[in-house]
Amino acid sequence: MKAMILAAGRGERMRPLTDHTPKPLLLAGGKPLIVWHLERLAAAGFRNVVINHAHFGEQIETALGNGAQWGLNIAYSPEPPGALETAGGIRHALPLLGDEAFLVVNGDIYCEWDFQRALSLADRMVHLILVANPEHHAGGDFSLYGEQVRYADGQNTLTYAGIGIFSPDFFANVNDGAVMKLRPLLNAAIAAGSLTGEGYTGRWVDIGTPERLAELDRNLKEGL
Repeated sequence: MKAMILAAGRGERMRPLTDHTPKPLLLAGGKPLIVWHLERLAAAGFRNVVINHAHFGEQIETALGNGAQWGLNIAYSPEPPGALETAGGIRHALPLLGDEAFLVVNGDIYCEWDFQRALSLADRMVHLILVANPEHHAGGDFSLYGEQVRYADGQNTLTYAGIGIFSPDFFANVNDGAVMKLRPLLNAAIAAGSLTGEGYTGRWVDIGTPERLAELDRNLKEGL
């Protein structure tokens, strides 16, 4: 199974930190955010990783190279200025991802979910990892009943962690180069009853503000 790290976002909420540095290269606990993902992917047995980029993408390629230092093979999927949004970015990278299900991870989160579990979910069309709603997103994204993901109904509501397993077929109706968010595709899967997911109760941080990055940095350095 291959993995894709989404790293094309502008990081507007992280300014001024992202005025000269792409968000995935911001430091937490002494290393770039994206390196935490790369280390965990390598430890879980992944060998091939695709990274998309747009904002200061050349910095990402320079910092990470071909991935050999982590025992990985990194391929890059450049996007035009402004990027292609999540679904558009994944669709654009499909030639690099191949014909089998793949793991997708947002580059702007910190999470200790065991990536190795993704290998046992390769038969799913789409399977999302969901977490407890953080204070800044109290309403959540979805409701979870068993493994069935439904529209948020005020009960059993959880937030999409930015981690999912996807079949290439899930993006069959997205044109290459299209700017498209992921949510419309997920809504269609809910309507069809084919969207599955699971809850994760371990450590997860949505690094959406400089304050949350500083808190994560402090906790990692202190071993908390």
